[in-house]
Amino acid sequence: MHMPKLQRLIWPSGSVWLFIVMVLACASSTAAQVAAPDVPLVSPDAVFTVQAEGQRAIVRVLTRADSCPSIAWDGKLSQVMTARAAAATLPVRQDALQTDSKPAVFDVLTCEATWPQGAQSVQSASVAGTTLLAPRAEILRIVIIADTGCRMKGSENAFQDCNDTAKWPFAQVAQSAAAKHPDLVIHIGDIHYRESPCPAGNAGCANVAWGYGYDAWQADFFKPAAPLLAAAPWVFVRGNHESCARAGQGWFRFIDAQPWTEARSCNQSALDHDADYSQPYAVSLSAFAQLLVFDSSKTSGKPYSPKDLSFSKYQSEIKQVQQLALQKPHSFFMSHHPLLAVAPSKKTVQLKDGGNLGLTSAFETLYPTRLLPDGIDASLHGHLHFFETISFKTAHPASLIMGNSGSANEGAVATTAAQGEKLHGSAIVEDYAATAAYGFVTLDRVGASEAGEWLLTEFDTSGQPVFLCKIKNGKSQCVKTAP
Repeated sequence: MHMPKLQRLIWPSGSVWLFIVMVLACASSTAAQVAAPDVPLVSPDAVFTVQAEGQRAIVRVLTRADSCPSIAWDGKLSQVMTARAAAATLPVRQDALQTDSKPAVFDVLTCEATWPQGAQSVQSASVAGTTLLAPRAEILRIVIIADTGCRMKGSENAFQDCNDTAKWPFAQVAQSAAAKHPDLVIHIGDIHYRESPCPAGNAGCANVAWGYGYDAWQADFFKPAAPLLAAAPWVFVRGNHESCARAGQGWFRFIDAQPWTEARSCNQSALDHDADYSQPYAVSLSAFAQLLVFDSSKTSGKPYSPKDLSFSKYQSEIKQVQQLALQKPHSFFMSHHPLLAVAPSKKTVQLKDGGNLGLTSAFETLYPTRLLPDGIDASLHGHLHFFETISFKTAHPASLIMGNSGSANEGAVATTAAQGEKLHGSAIVEDYAATAAYGFVTLDRVGASEAGEWLLTEFDTSGQPVFLCKIKNGKSQCVKTAP
């Protein structure tokens, strides 16, 4: 009954499509069930799909068996999966960020198989009783999460209550997000947070797994994310917690979209000059839209000198992004670290610049008026542990921060920002929305894909909408739907 009033709040001219999209957003899609082969003696720990460049997609399996299982396409065309990375115990890196680190025990075999391309008849993949639906050529709904792990960091005496589902709600977020039946899931980095042992006497994190081995990865991600991993293919964006000096070894074994090699494994710190930087790539959403994936895991919070390795690396990679953006008229740029953001505050709520100065120092010399190449409608980020959308009067594309999916809150955030407020450089705020509460985001395509229009919905942990935002022509416009 209140829908007409809500529409007037967002778009005074009235938009019938908003009602239609909201109805569709609440509808449950049904997926065809395909018979799976018999379950083998050793069931995999995890089965999921990684969406790589273009429309290439890879089924990944983590298993405690000695060899890789078979995978069946549509329950009949069977092949043995390829081993990606064998089980191993890796010594503590000399440059490990946490001084209380321990050897990383990866006691699972990682296997993979690429989805057949061009075979439109292939609708599913089945591995050991688990069935995954095929990637879609036309993406209509996307779920977005970021910063999901339970923070355990001895150097900052920061220990989240991993045993309390209200204080570490990622499992609830994953379950609620899976219920939205996405075509694609995006994780914008910082998957692994359990770096240090829980202090004695701390009941909130007592007896939980920690370190960089598989047990911590399983507890922090694979187990709580299980319903969402089964729901749709995933695009993973690398965060600073997945840099080589932290959880990079697990990132390359389990998550990265490119082939695993020793040179790009984070096993040898002498090779970090390559392993800590990845080439950007584009993921197709439709004939007219794409995601541009950028690895910012190694970036600094301080501006770079032109002589710095990171400066030259990031400049080279953003030039590649420029070329990728020419492929389709509408692109979303994705990096874990935001370029333009309002930072949280521990003490007082105030508007202050929270963008990453390392990236902006490399980008602004090439793109002084908008920091990003033309053709990018919005930039998607995590890193700051809250939800935030910023639209600008200037040429800068809308900035969307979605780092509120589980990791410990970082403080208060401004809930309003006056028009005309300036962030980094010349960026002038036009529309702003934010919440520090935990949750996740969906992006629903509105109309034909060539229009480049999306409805962004910020949900709380139970799946109730908090904000509705129209994303179009590089701008965002939001209205709050819940107190």
